[in-house]
Amino acid sequence: MEETKSTPRLTLGHATLAARDLDRLSTFYCDVLGFHVTNRGPTPDGSEIAFLSQDPSAHHQIAMVGGLEPPNPAFMMVDHLAFRTGSLDDLRVLRTKLAAAGVEGILMICHGNAWSLYFNDSEGNGVECFVDTPFHVAQPFANGYDLDQSDEDIAEATRKLVESEPEFQPLAEWREAFSKRIGRT
Repeated sequence: MEETKSTPRLTLGHATLAARDLDRLSTFYCDVLGFHVTNRGPTPDGSEIAFLSQDPSAHHQIAMVGGLEPPNPAFMMVDHLAFRTGSLDDLRVLRTKLAAAGVEGILMICHGNAWSLYFNDSEGNGVECFVDTPFHVAQPFANGYDLDQSDEDIAEATRKLVESEPEFQPLAEWREAFSKRIGRT
């Protein structure tokens, strides 16, 4: 096996979704999650593809191909798209927008290292929007949390929940140690 140092660093460029109704699915991602269509057009096989992004440095973060039957996931935490956002207030705004769009079954899960909202998009694809906590704990870890609490109360409740868990430490310390371990200091 090659040394870790010789392995190129990979970052996720985009995800591609199958869409039964491309208009409905792209509208959901634009109106509810704040994406923008950068291009849309036919594919060589006669389907239609839409490219969506929120990032000016990325032509597309998501591509959607219309006229295809998406998988029917039974458990959204297994087969899903995950989007990092900047704050608990961002999650509150998203929760409000999701409720206004009629999205049901929104799950609020604290993973110890992240506070997440899990939900299904308009075609049943699993989606997670999350914010990093200031902590690291061994994974898997999942527990509910109350997004109606203040940021400080959520952070304190999370600390109490995870401080006795394996690998508990400040996230910054874990990141520094992991960077050294993989030779990326």
